[in-house]
Amino acid sequence: MAKTLTKRDLVNKISAETNFTQIEVFDIVQRAVDIISSTLAEGDRVVIRNFGTFQVKEVKPKVGRNPKNPDQDVPIPARSVVKFKVGKELKDQVAKLTASK
Repeated sequence: MAKTLTKRDLVNKISAETNFTQIEVFDIVQRAVDIISSTLAEGDRVVIRNFGTFQVKEVKPKVGRNPKNPDQDVPIPARSVVKFKVGKELKDQVAKLTASK
């Protein structure tokens, strides 16, 4: 089963590989997350070269079904969602996982 890398794990790894304390690294990581979040909240996109692109997409309104009562239509309003498009370098690294198995 795949492992999960948490923000704390990321901070610990960066701190161990640099001369920065965990507190300094945490502040930097948190600021990066805050900037990415606020940029997306403004409707702009975030491009991290060779990693990927985060962008806000509009989902059109649609009609869904109530699973408990399939005859009942449920209107689902339009909404904004965050999409992530994988960059080429990351895509190639992940593709190596299946090639090595």
